[in-house]
Amino acid sequence: MRFTSEQRFDDGVVERRFTLGEIPGFLWTPESATESTPLILLGHPGGLPRMYPRLAARARHSVAAGFSAATIELPGGGDRPRSAAAEQVRTELHRTLDAGERVSDDLVDRLVLPLVEAAVPEWQTTLDALLELPGICGPVGFSGGVIAIAVRLALVEPRIAAAILFAGSYVPRAILAEARDVTIPLHVLLQWDDEGNDRQAALDLFDAFGAKEKTLHANMGGHAGVPAFEGETGDRFFARHLK
Repeated sequence: MRFTSEQRFDDGVVERRFTLGEIPGFLWTPESATESTPLILLGHPGGLPRMYPRLAARARHSVAAGFSAATIELPGGGDRPRSAAAEQVRTELHRTLDAGERVSDDLVDRLVLPLVEAAVPEWQTTLDALLELPGICGPVGFSGGVIAIAVRLALVEPRIAAAILFAGSYVPRAILAEARDVTIPLHVLLQWDDEGNDRQAALDLFDAFGAKEKTLHANMGGHAGVPAFEGETGDRFFARHLK
């Protein structure tokens, strides 16, 4: 892991850009930590330059609550090399949506599963590197989407102890099946009027999770309208399970 820049904010948060091989990312930590802080991994749909303002706000909120936070760019996102196959599937998806047709299970599988297969090992490699840094410790939380990536990561990565999941992206059949074996505590956010979300698919996924502690918060509004108070709810959730 190579740090390429550092910025210190007035609220006592240190933001560092890093690269891990070809993977770019950000790490946010307290400026004056007296002991190691639990780590929260911030998921997103890709495109770090576009997502940065929202991610930085989430990260600084997490640091204020006593955590460190980190994120990485998804395969094919931002400035990372594009996959011709993935671009072709996205074109097919847009054509299907523009025609007002149902997105088939096969199309969802071809769209999402390759991303899951590529992204999850990168998150695990990043986690290896982050937990070697001074001032950062487990247990680890995951917060955000793409929800299919989060489900697979929660299943295969034992260092992740709890997760906040953002419903609102396509879920392949294989991921729905894997959800039955995800047993860590879960807090799921669903925007009821999400214009791009299959609400029933999100409810089916929540029902499938095998966790004994799982909570669903459904709020009115579109995809980007998650109420600000959910940040405080998330802090309390992670405080229960990571501290």
